[in-house]
Amino acid sequence: MQITGMKWGAKLLKYVDFPCAEVLGPEATPDEIKALIDKWGGCLIKPIFKGGIGKKGKAGLVGKATDVRTALKEKERLYFAEHTHGNQSSKSEGVTFEGFVKAEHEIYVSLTDNTVYRAPTLTITHHGGMDIEELPPSQIAVVPFDPLTGLKGFVISNALDKMNAPNEILSPLVQNITKLWDLFNNYGMTTLEINPIRIWRDPNGRLVPIACDFKCSFDGDDRNARRLNLPATLDSIHLSDYELEVNQLRTYQGQSDVYVINPAGTITAMTFGGGANALVTELLGDLATISSDFGGNPPYAKMKQISDITYKHWLGQTNVLFLIGGKANNTDIYETFRAMGDGLRSYFNERGPTPLFVVVGRGGPNLVQGLSYLKDTLDSLGIPHAMFGYDSAMSEVINYAVAVDTWMKNGGRQVIAQKMGVR
Repeated sequence: MQITGMKWGAKLLKYVDFPCAEVLGPEATPDEIKALIDKWGGCLIKPIFKGGIGKKGKAGLVGKATDVRTALKEKERLYFAEHTHGNQSSKSEGVTFEGFVKAEHEIYVSLTDNTVYRAPTLTITHHGGMDIEELPPSQIAVVPFDPLTGLKGFVISNALDKMNAPNEILSPLVQNITKLWDLFNNYGMTTLEINPIRIWRDPNGRLVPIACDFKCSFDGDDRNARRLNLPATLDSIHLSDYELEVNQLRTYQGQSDVYVINPAGTITAMTFGGGANALVTELLGDLATISSDFGGNPPYAKMKQISDITYKHWLGQTNVLFLIGGKANNTDIYETFRAMGDGLRSYFNERGPTPLFVVVGRGGPNLVQGLSYLKDTLDSLGIPHAMFGYDSAMSEVINYAVAVDTWMKNGGRQVIAQKMGVR
């Protein structure tokens, strides 16, 4: 799940007492907007997009107002704004009104789980308010740190010193950026980014870092994110019906990671293991309906539910049902194949037979029993199949599935349909 913008960002930052811009939601009344403008001298009007989508400012999707009339006009313009960046498109669902924060300095800061250093990493620059990709390396500090000790003040201070940041901003940043580690580490985040943090001078002359934009993403399997009490539908707009149904089955008992590749695909690959998933997804390409990883030794009940959902959404258009994985260490092959076979039987009983070819490639505990059960099920349903054990190269098994799909498209599907008595 991803969150962008200050509507939810301000609420999350309050968990760790990090100063942020004053924000009103789309339900704000004209009187509330006027009070915000009077207090801060103006406001920014930003559309609310579920999930994360970039380059909104450069697309002209940030409005400015110093009076209520202009603010309401910008609200009307941006409330249902549509935005496309790269291959991602999204539609706004409201706006926020954020008070102006006058500042001499703008800071970019992010915390990420960095796979290069295999450690949490701080990225910081005092040239914020812009895309950091446009900055030279000398103006950006990327500093991995020990997760056991956390983000200490000296890490931030040293990073800013190396970039010759102004001395007056060091102390305010050190005092407050360390708070972000608590939010990042304690609530299941994989990325936290604020750009910009504006260094505001309060009426007493003290410099205060104010968060003026926010972005974060969560580890979907980390239960700590639930403690934030975020709505379950916050980032669901970009998910298909199939992805939503499978994601609801997320438990500590096995994985259930899916992504729709091609809604018009003809090979449905139910894959086990991250390595198998990467290879299958790459070699199948647009032939695949989904990319999936159902590893982690799912129990029978969960695997049966996953199978029922997958078959319901994809089996009608599928030429090849591809059950593929490496040699498992602890996944009970008999239990998973029994669930998949029973799911096929249920589908045929409820919806009738469909022309289909099943290709299996698997290894692991109880493999022979699992293959035997699945074979008996497929034979009883009249489904042709080919099975490969742990000693078969996975790439060759994938190539076999592609060849079967080609045969199905060139008349094989009609042959199987005739034998099944299916029109």
